[in-house]
Amino acid sequence: MLKSSINAAVEIILKGGVVAFPTETYYGLAVDPENESALRKLYRLKQRESEKAVLVLIENSNTIGSLVSDVPDEYRPLMAKYWPGPLTLIFPARKTLSPLLTGHSGTVGVRVSPHPVAAALVKAMGRPITATSANISGNNPAISAVDVKSIFSNRIDYVVDGGETTGGLCSTLVGLKEGMLTVFREGQIDLTTEISGYPPLRFTT
Repeated sequence: MLKSSINAAVEIILKGGVVAFPTETYYGLAVDPENESALRKLYRLKQRESEKAVLVLIENSNTIGSLVSDVPDEYRPLMAKYWPGPLTLIFPARKTLSPLLTGHSGTVGVRVSPHPVAAALVKAMGRPITATSANISGNNPAISAVDVKSIFSNRIDYVVDGGETTGGLCSTLVGLKEGMLTVFREGQIDLTTEISGYPPLRFTT
């Protein structure tokens, strides 16, 4: 059942559709990040401001090259320790990425999900997918397929029902600010403790 749902979801995403699917935090909305019209549809669905970037899921750290122009050395211990996991890292984006995806920022948020359905969907796609939360911007995200349908009615092309997600805090959002690792959004992973290879990190919010 799940395999057929994943295959159906992939087919819809490749055709420019929007698919809702479970992650380790909330349900996310997947489109092909290389499809400009699909990205516009995603923004309309969420009623999201165009300067707010959309994060992306990848299968593993070896598949990040299609999205980013550089991997900062400061990120490597975090990637090794917390991926897969609810940690989104903000990378310098490749110039080929849509400004819609990056929110016109020149950067892209990336993570690797440990949720089996999300991981299977990315693997079946064979390339990155968006994973912005399934909600109207500013409202609570969906934690179930029922929630997704309640929020969006029939405006979502397909929903992969993976049961309820844990909800709670979103992924922790980390980037570089003036060369310093910075927490831009607190989330499930607490990064105020010491990480191997580093002194205690001076994270700011």
